[in-house]
Amino acid sequence: MVKLGDLVTSWFRGAIVRKKRPAVVISTDVYHAHHPDVILALVTTQVASATTPTDYLLLDWAAAGLRQSSAVRVYLDLALRTDLKPIGSLSDRDWKEVQARLRLGMAVT
Repeated sequence: MVKLGDLVTSWFRGAIVRKKRPAVVISTDVYHAHHPDVILALVTTQVASATTPTDYLLLDWAAAGLRQSSAVRVYLDLALRTDLKPIGSLSDRDWKEVQARLRLGMAVT
């Protein structure tokens, strides 16, 4: 079962194409108990363009199971749990910063 802060690979709908890419789970156990899908935030290796206030450059990307320097963007999608492949988990400090970017990007406190 995936949980908050887990990194997975999933088919992710982009602005132009759909491709398999890493993502971070941002939905809760309560959500998972009632839905077959998971809410994901995009992970990108295009760190030079990840400069908006809702982007976060991961500090512990290698320990999380990623192959290269990456950033989390508040660009969201849904995926079925059965379609996800686990990679690892964000560190506590990276997860806290991702949560801060999610609060900036969405009307939640």
